[in-house]
Amino acid sequence: QVELEESGGGLVQAGGSLRLSCVASGLTFSTSAMGWFRQGPGKEREFVASISRNGVFTYYADSVKGRFTISRDNAKNTVDLQMNSLKREDTAVYYCVATVRGSGSSLMKMGGMDYWGKGTLVTVSS
Repeated sequence: QVELEESGGGLVQAGGSLRLSCVASGLTFSTSAMGWFRQGPGKEREFVASISRNGVFTYYADSVKGRFTISRDNAKNTVDLQMNSLKREDTAVYYCVATVRGSGSSLMKMGGMDYWGKGTLVTVSS
């Protein structure tokens, strides 16, 4: 039973910040690359960010590069997404994703995606 549980979503003003967290259980976290995806209203699911198993390599969608930062703590089995300078376009359900077969780079290409969390809603208002 692999479980990914997101937290930290909510309502935030444009220009503000929010930090999402995901705690994983039921898998060997340190051997799983992790990522964040999102699905906004009327939009397709899209890649947001991913991080390699050791946290050395990170990948970002162009739309969030420079504003979002992904990090992980293998001792706590957590992966976080720090979101700064939020825009209305960032409004979406954000999902934590784990890959066992793939990598951070494969998640960027929508590959792997073995396990998904239930998602947490982020609403950015102006």
